[in-house]
Amino acid sequence: MIKILYKPLGMLFGALGGVIAGAVFKRLWALLGRQNDAPDATDRNRTWTEVLTAAALQGAVFALVKAAIDRSGAVGAQRLTGHWPD
Repeated sequence: MIKILYKPLGMLFGALGGVIAGAVFKRLWALLGRQNDAPDATDRNRTWTEVLTAAALQGAVFALVKAAIDRSGAVGAQRLTGHWPD
């Protein structure tokens, strides 16, 4: 029963996490003094360094937010049910 409830909630929180991670990345990119928008890989006017730095930073932010949300959900489920979700 726990898995049945945990999976849909995990997907919902994962989607919300993606939105949060996107906002965090945009804010971080702006704080680093870059242009407002991160470069696309095919943006002709951006350098390799800028494109790859943006991609690495975005990946790190998304992974961090996902791990934090997944871990928080598992801890919350354990507190509510007494069982760690698998």
